[in-house]
Amino acid sequence: MIKVGIIGTGGISGVHLAGYKKNPDVEIYALCDINETNLKRRAEEYGVERLYTDYNEMLKLEELDAVSVCTWNSEHAPAAIAALKAGKHVLCEKPMAMNKEEAEEMKKVAEENGKLLMIGFVRRFGNDCAVVKDFIDNDYLGEIYYAKAQYLRRKGCPGGWFGDSSRSGGGPLIDLGVHVIDLCRYLMGNKKPVSVYGATFKKLGDRKNIKSKAGYLSATVSNNDIFDVEDLATAMIRFEGGAVLSVEASFCLNIEKDVGNIELFGTKGGCKLDPELSIYTEMNDYMTNVQLSQPTALSFDGLFENEIDHFVHCIKTGEPCRNPAEDGVELMRILDGIYESARTGHEVVL
Repeated sequence: MIKVGIIGTGGISGVHLAGYKKNPDVEIYALCDINETNLKRRAEEYGVERLYTDYNEMLKLEELDAVSVCTWNSEHAPAAIAALKAGKHVLCEKPMAMNKEEAEEMKKVAEENGKLLMIGFVRRFGNDCAVVKDFIDNDYLGEIYYAKAQYLRRKGCPGGWFGDSSRSGGGPLIDLGVHVIDLCRYLMGNKKPVSVYGATFKKLGDRKNIKSKAGYLSATVSNNDIFDVEDLATAMIRFEGGAVLSVEASFCLNIEKDVGNIELFGTKGGCKLDPELSIYTEMNDYMTNVQLSQPTALSFDGLFENEIDHFVHCIKTGEPCRNPAEDGVELMRILDGIYESARTGHEVVL
């Protein structure tokens, strides 16, 4: 049995805990959170007796094999590094860190201690990703040279720490954009980014005046929440070989409804996840649209379970993981570049 600890018992920890609970090779061994209310709630929910408010104390448990880091972003690097130095394998939620320097240090420590550091790019484990990748791997799209990704919310700041740049590192770009940037890059063959041009906006804030609530809320929402991050980000990312990704991410934007689109354009065909998969190609010298008959859309049912199962499998077998630390470092290079470009108004070469 793999003995697992959770650092941070807020909202995202729920899907980690549920995934570990269903895995027959895992024992949820210890929990840690500075918020004792959240800590006790999770402990009661999952029957865990070893509870800590300081992860350094929890990491002294020699029998603990692995941890999930589910804290706010500013604690990802310190918690993960402490766990790795204590000899634990780590599954760290996205984004990997606050910046590329922290991410590089995390990767270095993992290598020095011979432990697995897996980054929570959960979209790689979706049914939609598997189907699109199947078509790509069998060359139905050809060379993918352009992609578009949108993760837009009309009123969607989760509140709590998400709007506090000192803890989050940024707004929708680092929270939502990281998902679609990574998914597109993964589907495009993990091409190396070479330059970015980006812009960010602070126009609508978190729309506290709007009476309807955001769909997902932080476990730490209060009436005194800070909001000093962007509410909209847009960027162009250029990769080696000339491929380009256009991305948009918002917490608040004057649009009809929330949007979550992925589009890939290749020399043999294009595809769109909106949320079902459609393929646009040529057949018999006619332009043809193909709609798959079986469900292909993203479903969060089983998504995190697949990720957790993969993490456990890699720990037990030593097989390379699908979401390695180096991919997290590359994502942080991209995010850092976009924020720098937005600040200066110029392209940033990575």
